[in-house]
Amino acid sequence: MTSVLGIETSCDETSAAIVGGGVDVRSNVVASQVDLHCKYGGVVPEIASRAHIERLDSVIEEALERAGCRQADVDAIAVTNRPGLVGALLIGVTAAKTLSWVWQKPLVAVNHIDAHAYSPAIGLSESPWPAVALVVSGGHTSLFRVVGATRIERLGATTDDAAGEAFDKVAAILGLGYPGGPEIEKLAREGNADAISFPRTMLARNSLHFSFSGVKTAVLYNVNGQGKTSGGLEKMSPQQLADTAASFQQAVIDVLVRKTMLAIKQTGLTSVVLGGGVACNKTLRAALEDECRNRGLAFHAANPAYCTDNAAMIAALGHHLLQEGRTADLTLDAYPSS
Repeated sequence: MTSVLGIETSCDETSAAIVGGGVDVRSNVVASQVDLHCKYGGVVPEIASRAHIERLDSVIEEALERAGCRQADVDAIAVTNRPGLVGALLIGVTAAKTLSWVWQKPLVAVNHIDAHAYSPAIGLSESPWPAVALVVSGGHTSLFRVVGATRIERLGATTDDAAGEAFDKVAAILGLGYPGGPEIEKLAREGNADAISFPRTMLARNSLHFSFSGVKTAVLYNVNGQGKTSGGLEKMSPQQLADTAASFQQAVIDVLVRKTMLAIKQTGLTSVVLGGGVACNKTLRAALEDECRNRGLAFHAANPAYCTDNAAMIAALGHHLLQEGRTADLTLDAYPSS
């Protein structure tokens, strides 16, 4: 069985994993940087890059140790080289290129968002393809037609704020902690999702693109007053805060579900998969699963361990790219966009 070492440093998670045969996750080590960025309310690129430098060697060593794997057992090295914070990406790409040269192992470049689209297949006994894939993360909200592991076509993407970014910004508006997604979800459990009618931006007819800046601004003005950016939060009761969080979350989820079903209609596919950091949101997972069940569609959500940024999905997709001979050389570079 082919064993691939995966390396992921696209943003604020330093991760390494060993995956066998594209499905058997033998180790998946993730060093979170939340503690470094929380006081800034978001990821600071310079801090993220420095942390990757400090942690990556030990993370790779731990991944090998947990998998009971030696250098000789590694058949290839897969690394995220796009998209992401370019400084952070360069740390992982440089490490992967160095190991590839020293160990004389093939190097495989992996698109981070494609890996999120593939991630729901990890651990399944049967392939979920073809499927419409919804990828929802802090920096990206996209829809894909996935015909096979390496045949991934983007159907729609974010035009402004991604869903995860909107969650973080609304959490800041409501005086909650970072990262905002889990905080909003927790508070929303105490609220009424029908209390406030926030906008559901669908854009042009039949569009599969996303826009969440409008609902974010609507929350800002609902809290502070039309045209105002501060002064209203201290006047809100705990119940009003919870209702705001629940209503905002539902507005975002409604758009995500509707757009996914529109993609199903346009492609004629009968299966939906969900990946990305926001896919950890239980309300989103339940809403999409219920809609698929009602329509007779198959549904698979990524295991929560493979939703946030992780190297297992990089190694798993890297395995399939390796099988097709799609390797890179030592001129491999990092790119901030996909």
